[in-house]
Amino acid sequence: MANISELCSMATRQLAYDQSSNTYGKSYDVFLSFKREDTGKNFTNHLSTALNQAGFRTFEGGDDNKSRREEDINSELSKAIQDSKMCIIVFSQNYASSSWCLDQLVSILEKKMKFACMILPIFYHVDPSNLRKHKGSFGEALNRHEEKFKCERVHENTEKEYWEDKLKKWKDALSQAADLAGMVLENHFKSSRISHVRRW
Repeated sequence: MANISELCSMATRQLAYDQSSNTYGKSYDVFLSFKREDTGKNFTNHLSTALNQAGFRTFEGGDDNKSRREEDINSELSKAIQDSKMCIIVFSQNYASSSWCLDQLVSILEKKMKFACMILPIFYHVDPSNLRKHKGSFGEALNRHEEKFKCERVHENTEKEYWEDKLKKWKDALSQAADLAGMVLENHFKSSRISHVRRW
């Protein structure tokens, strides 16, 4: 797949270019954040395989570990993000429907602010402006999260400030990610192709 090949080439160039000391001694080369239901069996699976075959140590931050405690998962994912040189985020239609994906995104951007982490967003059949303006499926997902938090506040006595702060962090993270240099993939004739690339 041409898209996968170019992504691997971009990752290779960027990792080779960055010689800053904060990339030394990391456990992983790449942390992959994605909504498994959307892309895990096709695009992201091929991408992860290609990255591993190219010699990249890759950690998959999918959201399918339902049998484990959320606290344990978030702790493991947060550590993996900190221990990765580069983070690749695959934004798909239902990415924002997953609170785990949104928490990963917040952690990735916080790491970028502190350690100048390399981030490559991939907008997989989504318009980056929908992230920035919280429209389309992203706006719908945020509204569902807000309704859920309101119900939790009533039934579980969750602090209002807690869910308001979390929602604000998610919204800010989506808006920031939309402005990062990355790759936009569009669907034409039932196959993905690169619409345009926004370079670093």
